[in-house]
Amino acid sequence: MADLRGLGPAMAGPKPVDVARAATGVALGLLLVGVSLRWLGLGWLIAPFGASAVLIYAVPNSPLAQPWSVVVGNSVSALVALAVLAALPPSEWAVALAVGLAILAMLLARALHPPGGAVALFMAVENAGDVLMLATVAVGSAALVGLGILWNWSVGRSYPFRQPAQPGAHGTLDPAPQTRLGLDPADLAGILEDFHQSANLGVADLARLIGAAEQAAAARRMENFTCADVMSRDLVTVGPEAPLSKVAELFRSRGFTSLPVVAEDGRFLGLIFQLDLIRRAREDAFRLHRSLLAALVRLIDDHRSKAPMAGDIMQTAVQRVTPRTPVGALLPILSDGGAEAVPVVVGPKVVGIVTRTDLVSALATRLAQG
Repeated sequence: MADLRGLGPAMAGPKPVDVARAATGVALGLLLVGVSLRWLGLGWLIAPFGASAVLIYAVPNSPLAQPWSVVVGNSVSALVALAVLAALPPSEWAVALAVGLAILAMLLARALHPPGGAVALFMAVENAGDVLMLATVAVGSAALVGLGILWNWSVGRSYPFRQPAQPGAHGTLDPAPQTRLGLDPADLAGILEDFHQSANLGVADLARLIGAAEQAAAARRMENFTCADVMSRDLVTVGPEAPLSKVAELFRSRGFTSLPVVAEDGRFLGLIFQLDLIRRAREDAFRLHRSLLAALVRLIDDHRSKAPMAGDIMQTAVQRVTPRTPVGALLPILSDGGAEAVPVVVGPKVVGIVTRTDLVSALATRLAQG
């Protein structure tokens, strides 16, 4: 008997937050686009916009949902349908030809967008072959993309996805550490083509997936290696009311790059990084029209009135771990997660800290032993 499991759902069950993001984004996006089109005198929504909205707001990672695919794919399809309707009388053949040529045009333009086929079908069936419909499709698609960029940004998702040749999170062309695989974009593109997945998955997506898989494999190999094995235990801490001159002196004399801030009862409050001093000094320099050096000297001058203290510049929204946390869990946090150190806590109290240097040393030791 044939295996019928392939007829079941192919997608993982969605998280409630993803359901809320997608449903709310689609509804708001279509409403605002419809109102905008009517205000511009371009009619109202057309059915294919609903499919475009699903891709943009529900699966923004897909290559089929990227701005070029949406705007160019829909617009080219509308243009093809317009040409077919102008050249042929309304008929079943004209409808089929419009959709087939629309797909051909999208593929040639590297702008495959499934709703584009629906655009051509809609125009051919409704005999809507006028320039006004072309304008409606182009403007509506662009508006959906623009609102999609704002919506996905507001809910913490990246859209459009950064292409491999664009600057990374640090303003350089280097990919994120977890995606530095020894394979260049051409290699990854070749893999996608060999497995006939180039229309379903982007090069950047594949790099992220491979990187995540390698991190998960590395974490699995280090399951019995915990933060308690690598953390620094003899901590030098400061209180929230410590003057920044003391913080700066500890950084200088001890060679630290971070300092935990704790309350009198030992509760962990936050971390101060060397960069926090520099960032605050730079802000003061712009605000007071001073040089960076002068602003830094002023910042650590605790003799002036209302001098900032450790509690004023510490970072409180830092990721925390426990002594039992596997070291592998630190890889995404310290590799490119924006953190230079991770506090190790037991309840409200900090009992250790793991820095990037600690992690690199631990990994080197583990590899040497393995």
